[in-house]
Parts: sequence; structure tokens; C-alpha cells
Amino acid sequence: MRGLVAILALLLLLVQYSLWFGKGGVRDLAGLERQIAAQKAENAKLEARNGALMAEVMDLKQGLDAIEEIARSEMGMVREGEVFFQAFEATPSVAQAPTPTDDD
Repeated sequence: MRGLVAILALLLLLVQYSLWFGKGGVRDLAGLERQIAAQKAENAKLEARNGALMAEVMDLKQGLDAIEEIARSEMGMVREGEVFFQAFEATPSVAQAPTPTDDD
């Protein structure tokens, strides 16, 4: 009887070991759950990006306002009768020569 209990206890320990530490065990399951959560977060970001791109595509297909905005900002186009002003930063016209120092 004592031998049977020892064998059953040993079998229980082997089953528990494989459950906790073996392939497909609890530790692997926890790792997979972390990977799933990370992938779901990435998918949510990509879905939001795809939605914004889809809205832009639909706007470009249906309306001329978006096309006009892109033409104005990227290509510098103006409407007939409009005046375009472009401002530049002032830069010195003469380059200054370096001043001599006492270290020479």
C-alpha cells in the first residue's frame, strides 16, 4: 500500500511539473497572453491609421477642397485673381570675417 501511494505521489508530481513548466504549460500560456495583448494594441493603432487614410482617400475622391488644399500647400498654386505673398527671413548680405584674438 505504501508503495502504491509513493507511485501515485510521484505521478502527481510529474503531471504538476509538466503543467507548470512543460511545453504548453502555464508559463507558456502567460507569455502567449502577453503577446496577444501587445498585438491587439498594435492592431488598434493600425486600424486608427487605416481609418484616417481611408477618410483622406474618400475626401480626395469626392471633394475638390482636399485637392485644392494639397495643390496650394505643396505646389504653391493660387486662384485666378489672388495675390501670393511669400516672406523670407533677412540674412546678412556680407559675410563677416573672423576677428583676430590675442591667443595668436
